[in-house]
Amino acid sequence: MNYLLNLPGFKRFFDLFFAFCALALAWPILILIAAAIKLTSPGTIFFIQTRLGQFGQPFKIYKFRTMTPQMVTKDTLTLADDKRLTKIGRWLRRYKLDELPQFVNVLQGHMSVVGPRPDVPQYYDLGNPLHQKVLSVKPGVTCFGGIEYSLSKNQEDKILAKAQVPEEAYRNQIFPAKMALNLKYVEERSFALDLKIIGLTIYYLIKKIIK
Repeated sequence: MNYLLNLPGFKRFFDLFFAFCALALAWPILILIAAAIKLTSPGTIFFIQTRLGQFGQPFKIYKFRTMTPQMVTKDTLTLADDKRLTKIGRWLRRYKLDELPQFVNVLQGHMSVVGPRPDVPQYYDLGNPLHQKVLSVKPGVTCFGGIEYSLSKNQEDKILAKAQVPEEAYRNQIFPAKMALNLKYVEERSFALDLKIIGLTIYYLIKKIIK
């Protein structure tokens, strides 16, 4: 199946198909989430933030808002038991439902279903060859780094909550580890690998739900 990813437009076709199906199937959940956010917390339904995309081009990423409006932009890092999270926001983040609007980013062409998770510009060094290589592909809704630090045992928010200086822990420990996993994806990417990552993501999400 490796040759499929190299066919002109195949990955884009798969992204469009997957994102459209995901949004079509999830629209009742999206409406319920939007209503719950609006009814339980003043402010906007969506959280919009600048991230770096392919070739270092910035774009606006969409998420459901999970924090109180006055605290949304104060810090880019979220800790376990973060006091800024709303009740509904804490639940959305646990099951990654706040990420669903990113399928709109996929339809817009800013993101792919599978690819390195995009981060805020401050953590990248555009002169670093490693960062350049990771940024040579479209960022994704899910990837090895997202699975490792959001869905499996090494949850990022818990690591940061234990750190004396969370910003330093993210910059010096978590971000480099994510970049190494992202580089592994870029060097080994194939349609079969994309399917494996999607499967692992679904597996870990189901484990969270039934836990």
